[in-house]
Amino acid sequence: MAEQSFDLVVIGGGPGGYVAAIRAAQLGMKTALVEREHLGGICLNWGCIPTKALLRSAEVLELMRHAADFGLACENPRFDLDKLVQRSRAVAGQLARGVAHLLKKNKVTVFDGHGRLSGSGRVAVRGKDGGETVLRAGHVVLATGARPRVLSGLEPDGRLVWTYKEAMVPKELPRSLLIIGSGAIGIEFASFYCALGSAVTVVEVLPRILPAEDEEISAFVHKALERRGIRLRPETTVEALARGKDGVVARMRKNGQISEEHFERVILAVGIVGNVEDLGLEKTRVRVEKTHIVTDGFGRTDEPGIYAIGDVAGPPWLAHKASHEGVVCVEAIAGVAGVHPIERSTIPGCTYCTPQVASVGLTEAEAKSRGFDVRVGRFPFVGNGKALALGEPEGLIKTVFDAKTGELLGAHMVGAEVTEMIQGFALARTSELTEAELMRTIFPHPTISETMHEAVLAAFGRALHI
Repeated sequence: MAEQSFDLVVIGGGPGGYVAAIRAAQLGMKTALVEREHLGGICLNWGCIPTKALLRSAEVLELMRHAADFGLACENPRFDLDKLVQRSRAVAGQLARGVAHLLKKNKVTVFDGHGRLSGSGRVAVRGKDGGETVLRAGHVVLATGARPRVLSGLEPDGRLVWTYKEAMVPKELPRSLLIIGSGAIGIEFASFYCALGSAVTVVEVLPRILPAEDEEISAFVHKALERRGIRLRPETTVEALARGKDGVVARMRKNGQISEEHFERVILAVGIVGNVEDLGLEKTRVRVEKTHIVTDGFGRTDEPGIYAIGDVAGPPWLAHKASHEGVVCVEAIAGVAGVHPIERSTIPGCTYCTPQVASVGLTEAEAKSRGFDVRVGRFPFVGNGKALALGEPEGLIKTVFDAKTGELLGAHMVGAEVTEMIQGFALARTSELTEAELMRTIFPHPTISETMHEAVLAAFGRALHI
């Protein structure tokens, strides 16, 4: 059994793991990365990136359908589902190769196989050929990610009931589709399949869709999706799925009333569970709560020398959170001066449906529940020249400030390209800017970002264009 020594070993090559490994190598550590499946992890191969490629195809298709609105001619636009999927997989493949290049460039040693803790400072790597290599290191970072949550009686089968993986590589377009769960994943798939022509129904057990978003933004998106023809059924539970030869009959309950409806396919999008199995945790002091590893702000677990980052370390389950955690964790290990624990209220969230949704910080309700006296500003896209020129008048920017200090508590956005714009408010939160600095900031014209400035002004009764 071969044995090798390193300063740091990372188990998991997703956006948290590979970034942590690269940063460790930059800081002079001899670093190893263990990955059992795909470099880049779920995000790059089966999540963030390929879904955005699919959604971009759907967006272009919808623009083609409205060509006449722009003085252009494009009659009866069509799509090739196989080529659409092939493009998505090609984008993911290109980036996966890029990650491999970056690891090689930074002299990170990559091991293909399953890694597990096997005693103090030891990681056993079981290769695909059955062979085993032991890695020794003073520090081990667990970045094993997560997988879709499965509900009893609604288990995916890969044919009629899909997870996100099957939903990204459909062999044919389902005429009717039920999506269980209205978080970011569910709503993105609803937007994609609706654009291609599927009759989409979204079921959510909670009172509203996108329940993590500000209530006003959630209501805005609800109306926008319904106008596109998506059926939304909040406060509804799917109790059973009866699977037939070519479809599924869903038994649903709302307000005590039972209904049944046939769908060709079902997508299960009800959250995730951490990949904590077969890691050798049982012989350590690492704590696991609700399938996620408990850590402090620097990724440290209760076991000295063992760290956890990314989805396996709990919410929010976002790639950029995982990457940032990886950097913070490794820099703390290396003793870099001035390392700060991750501040979760500065992590932006994005949903790439049509219209897009983005947010950072506290919702209005959260701010009030914490005792803040708030000032709220709103600005609609219809008042913005660039949005009108682009043919994108559907949108809203909402800001939430502390009335006493002028601190930006939260920002919530819906509309075209808001996932690109939210970083401006994330920077403001991180830099602890007040309304004074934001008001003095000069926003370029004509841009949709001007709506951000107006929403700040509006919170203090100074909006210029409404």
